This record gives sequence, structure tokens and C-alpha cells, in this order.
Amino acid sequence: MINIEDIQSLTDFKRNTARYLKKIKRSKSPVVLTINGKAELVVQDAKAYQEMLDRVERAETVAALRKGIEEFEGGEFRPAREALEEFRRKHGVSR
Repeated sequence: MINIEDIQSLTDFKRNTARYLKKIKRSKSPVVLTINGKAELVVQDAKAYQEMLDRVERAETVAALRKGIEEFEGGEFRPAREALEEFRRKHGVSR
């Protein structure tokens, strides 16, 4: 969640870049930058950003697994050989 104190103008960010970068690295929290009073950009520590991407990827994987389990339990499946053969034909993969 974004803290109201982490919403700043782009102009102030440009004037005080070093101070903001220290704060971002220390807090690992993003800063929302505004242009003409409207939120336009987010600046975030690279490591914190990568960690966020990793969490999103894990969540998407879990969701896909849950969907697959639900489909299987609902009888929506077919033999692996059949699915692999279709994959080979579709993508031009030889045996």
C-alpha cells in the first residue's frame, strides 16, 4: 500500500533526487510521482521491484495450478499422449 507521504511531485523529486533515492533504498517502499497533480510514475528500488515480480509470478502459478486441478476434478482432461501429439503438430516439433 502506498503511504500518502510517498506521493511527491516530479519537480520535487528532480530537485532532491539523492534524498529520495536514499529513502527508497532504506524503506524499500515505492514513491509515486505526480505531474500537474496527477499520479503518473512510480519509482522503486530494483531489488524490491524484482521481489514483487517474483510474488506475482508465484501467484499466477498457484492460480494456474488451482484451475488445472478444478478442470481435472470436473472431468476436463485427456490422455497425455493425445495432448503431446497435438502440441507437436501445432508447433512443428518432430519426435
